[in-house]
Amino acid sequence: MAENDSLAQFLSSAVDAAKKAGQIIRKGFYETKHVEHKSQVDLVTETDKACEDLIFNDLKQLYPTHKFIGEETTAANGVTELTDDHTWIVDPLDGTTNFVHGFPFVCVSIGLTIGKIPTVGVVYNPIIDELFTGIRGGGAFLNGNPIKVSSKNELVKSLLATEVGVKRDNLTVDATTGRINRLLFKVRSIRMSGSCALNLCGIACGRIDLFYELGFGGPWDVAGGAVIVTEAGGCVYDPSGKEFGITSQRVAASNPLLKDAFVEVLRDSE
Repeated sequence: MAENDSLAQFLSSAVDAAKKAGQIIRKGFYETKHVEHKSQVDLVTETDKACEDLIFNDLKQLYPTHKFIGEETTAANGVTELTDDHTWIVDPLDGTTNFVHGFPFVCVSIGLTIGKIPTVGVVYNPIIDELFTGIRGGGAFLNGNPIKVSSKNELVKSLLATEVGVKRDNLTVDATTGRINRLLFKVRSIRMSGSCALNLCGIACGRIDLFYELGFGGPWDVAGGAVIVTEAGGCVYDPSGKEFGITSQRVAASNPLLKDAFVEVLRDSE
């Protein structure tokens, strides 16, 4: 019981931090953005940095012995190794390109790993005020209401989400578009929302039936959403069908009924 109490407290702390960051995002969403380029299409704004500072400061005050991995600090300081310690993994603004363009699919993603296992997840879209939460063994929720994955059992009736990523070399673009072309014949339709965390939450609440992404930014994109999908009755795995690795920059998710068929078509689409 004590462990469950502490997990509930961790979740509450993460929700508070996400909502505070959400206020910054909501305000910045309607203002002129000051944009920096990590690459040709990978963007970062003052809002990303301000939100990460706020979240880390809040959580570090509460949990000074915990470890922290964030997209912006990692981008600035190099890769941070994931250990067995309690580790907060934060994407302060997933969907920065959407944010810059005023497209309302942006979110704060906060995940807590314990023993390298995603254990607490919070994903908050402040523009449309949707808060997804999950605790390992405790279920998944959208704005406090329980959610579950879809019950689709045929690929041809399924909605697939993916992303094209930020690399624009010919080899990567050809492989990415070729895979999408082949998958289009297997599913009902394809969506690209521009947020890995929100795609995972789409799986969790049944809006999306299938999701995969290769070569995303890092564990901060999936740490929160992975818990939420699993707790909603879904499966998170490597696109090859192997076990999901939070640091691998490869992810697939679906309901259990579609997993085997999805893995097969992903393999065939390589």
